[in-house]
Amino acid sequence: MIQPRLSFLSPDQCGQIHQAALEILRRTGVRVFHEEALRLLAQADCLVQEENRVYIPSALVEWALEQPPSRVVLCRRGSDEIIAALQERNVNFGLGSDCPNYLDPRSGEHRPFTLADIQTVLKMADSLPELSFLMSAGIPADVPDHAYRKQFATLICNCVKPVVFVCDDGEDCRRIIAAAAAVAGGEERLQRNPTLLLYSEPTTPLQHSRTALEKLLVMAEKGIPVVHSPAPMMGGTAPITIAGGLALSAAEVLSGLVIHQLKRTGAPFVFGSGLHHLDMRTSISVYGAPEFQLARLGVADMARFYGLPSWGYAGHSDACVFDEQAATDAAFSTMVALQSGTNLVHDVGYMEAGLANSPEMIVFTCEMITMLRRFQEGFDVDAENLALEVIHGVGPGGNFLSEEHTMEHFREYWESALFARQRFDGWKADGAKTLGQRVREKTIELLDQAEGTPLADSTAEEVNYILGLSDK
Repeated sequence: MIQPRLSFLSPDQCGQIHQAALEILRRTGVRVFHEEALRLLAQADCLVQEENRVYIPSALVEWALEQPPSRVVLCRRGSDEIIAALQERNVNFGLGSDCPNYLDPRSGEHRPFTLADIQTVLKMADSLPELSFLMSAGIPADVPDHAYRKQFATLICNCVKPVVFVCDDGEDCRRIIAAAAAVAGGEERLQRNPTLLLYSEPTTPLQHSRTALEKLLVMAEKGIPVVHSPAPMMGGTAPITIAGGLALSAAEVLSGLVIHQLKRTGAPFVFGSGLHHLDMRTSISVYGAPEFQLARLGVADMARFYGLPSWGYAGHSDACVFDEQAATDAAFSTMVALQSGTNLVHDVGYMEAGLANSPEMIVFTCEMITMLRRFQEGFDVDAENLALEVIHGVGPGGNFLSEEHTMEHFREYWESALFARQRFDGWKADGAKTLGQRVREKTIELLDQAEGTPLADSTAEEVNYILGLSDK
């Protein structure tokens, strides 16, 4: 099978970035705002100065890189069925989290997310075969307390796909793991067949906050997968150059990995970095730019260089509504994710540079995923596909429409659920609908049809009790 694929950095260039990251950790160091993490680092012969500035020796980083598994799996709720295998160049797409604003496809409104909106979007996303994992999509404005726990309860009580979750602190993290374990049949089963992965962040440049490290240490202790991914803005919180941003973010990720592996050797860890650049005219952290996609390629290559699963982005835009700009960004980013072989690709549906979520963008991006996966499959060059005997049988001036070979293979061609393939008169007779109109109609239909897969009432009650959302 001939398959298109894309790489950016050579092994030597990855090595240069790695050596730069090691030099940052050795010479510049990182700030660590957590007592246990500082103690673990000091016991591993790191130099600690100014109370919490830690200088990490290269040998310790190299040791940490040898410990975590190169393959991580995420499973269907309550089972050992693998939904997302994070390995090699296997690509899995999913939602993003915590947008404050919702682009309502029915009314066209741009308004704050409600918990009901989140539940509706999640049920739809759970039904879409192109998506392998879920995130919360929005942050509910109508939930004054424990919003992250409520998000997770909404996810696990209504959806079967694995969850990438976010949370406030270590206590949130422990409760969410305990709730997932209750559904999985115990912590041992959850660890063996993980249904969730934590997304957390260092603070660029070169800092690990107390709450981020609380969560990182809990995930290591429990042996549940985590991505500890910085979000540097080149020109703002990181050097303006992509190479400099990659080196800085690699140092941040690797210092987190060291702490993680010192807590529990061999715990699963995903390599990621949300390396953006700062638009100097608008001060926006840009999603829809070629430089952002170059950074995605660089991060994927560095993850492969380290032998770790990779974290990435697709299906997002700086556009404020689902329009031509958003569609362009969705197609471009999905193509890069597939060709780079990034393993866990989030943010499908993100708009307004991450401040809004659009169900229409989710549906359109899923269409792009099916189209571009077909492109990514490539084609065979063998006797069956070269079809010399078929060509000989048809001969000059014939046609292949009635050939058995055509009947056997024509369904291999991709058919769109949204794109028009008509002449003008036929398109006009069908209502002259634009792609945007068809996407909106399809989105509303999917939102209306999505029912979710609710947990049994007794299990849902236990989940809410564990999360501190009910008195049972």
